[in-house]
Amino acid sequence: MIRVALLLGLLFAVQIGAHPAHAQSAAGFDPQAATSVYTAALTFLTPRIVDAEPVSRLTQWGLQGITALDPLLVVGVRDGRLLLTAKDKTVFEIAAPRGETVAEWVPAAIAVTKAATDVSPALRRAGTGRIVQAFFDEMFNHLDPYSRYVRPTDAGEDRERRAGRAGIGIELVQRGPAVTVSEVIRDSPAAAAGIRPGDIVVAIGGESVRGLGASVVASMISGPEDTNFALTWRSRDGKSHESAFVRVLVPAETVFGQRSGDMLVVRIAGFNNTTDTHLAHLLQDGMSGDNPPDGIVLDLRGNRGGLLRQAVTVADTFLPEGLVTATIGRAPEANHVWNSTPGELAEGVPLVVLVDGLTASAAEVLAAALADRGRAVVVGSATFGKGQVQTIVPLPDGGELFITWSRILAPRGWPIQGLGVLPQVCTSLGGGSARQQVNALAGGRQSMQAAIDAHRGARPPLPLARIQAIRDACPAAEGQADDLSVARDLIANPAAYAAALLPPMR
Repeated sequence: MIRVALLLGLLFAVQIGAHPAHAQSAAGFDPQAATSVYTAALTFLTPRIVDAEPVSRLTQWGLQGITALDPLLVVGVRDGRLLLTAKDKTVFEIAAPRGETVAEWVPAAIAVTKAATDVSPALRRAGTGRIVQAFFDEMFNHLDPYSRYVRPTDAGEDRERRAGRAGIGIELVQRGPAVTVSEVIRDSPAAAAGIRPGDIVVAIGGESVRGLGASVVASMISGPEDTNFALTWRSRDGKSHESAFVRVLVPAETVFGQRSGDMLVVRIAGFNNTTDTHLAHLLQDGMSGDNPPDGIVLDLRGNRGGLLRQAVTVADTFLPEGLVTATIGRAPEANHVWNSTPGELAEGVPLVVLVDGLTASAAEVLAAALADRGRAVVVGSATFGKGQVQTIVPLPDGGELFITWSRILAPRGWPIQGLGVLPQVCTSLGGGSARQQVNALAGGRQSMQAAIDAHRGARPPLPLARIQAIRDACPAAEGQADDLSVARDLIANPAAYAAALLPPMR
């Protein structure tokens, strides 16, 4: 984690009007605390945000948070002066810093905020926490939709969600009076102990759970990491079992597979630190035996993303050696090229990827890599178009800053941000159109060719109108009922499948 040096400056202020500056801070605002947070944040983000912005502009955007909390107050710059006005009357002013350093602009921002708090009951009621939140909210409104400040009270919960929850790796449902295991996460303590879906929870710590609901029993099983408890359960053959468990952080299951006729359908719901290994196990199991599937359908519909590194590793599962994706940013550490390694599972088996308008971020990286490299045919609609990477920095108040610091490029060089992934077979135009496309592919003609060429040839930066024109060829929509049947038709028709694949990259 990058540690941010705190560059603290001295406050300076010149007061004009009927509201003199007081030596003591207003009851609802702590200048010292805000100074440390603003300094750390601006020092970190200024050299790292994707599109460069001067400290002066970032700070002035942030000061608009004062107006958000009290609409009677307005902050602006005129004739080299930083002004605070109320009902068109100047209540405070200070010389705007001439330079573009954090050490100059943070004290100015604090001075203006202090003056605003002195004259505004609304700001005093808001307190330091909400004032800081408003500062960052207004700043990030001008940057991008993904950068954000997380307050200390929420940052801990966010960290827990990213890490996972402490338990044994089971999901429970209520079936009549019984609390039944509905899911067991692969490689979890529960799986190692032999618990299987359909087993019934009987007791926890020797105490019967009869009469308790599934949510109550689940909360009893969850608890602080590395704590112990005993669980008694009854397996489907009627036998009782008891085992001692140690609670561990178990990431939620993200990989689900089932056989559908001659296809293996694999749904990836997100990307956490077990997605790649669980997918590899599922593919090995699914491709073994006397009747391997004729094709694989990778369902990424509704997948909002997760860990980028995991998406790259999953792509590597299917790809030979070559480029998967690249990230580009202003900070040297934000630039990275991700490559797949030699060897692949399910080599030569037709692969169809299902996407929709909710497919985002890491899921788009995976779909783009498989399509661009000519390994899969993408079916569905234009995806969400979230192709930026965030980095996280802790702040002195215990909060966290999420900063967008790089753009993601697909193997063929086009940006995922805004554009999203354009499928080779579009289903959001209706079932009739999708069937016509498949029939045309069977005859060797790609109906989406012009749109695909425009999409893959796009390079950043792109105006919004150009992005929209490209995406209009296959509008974003939720997954369609026909998606799976279109995938089945492509797998069953080698000529159509081959015509839909993009040509090999040069």
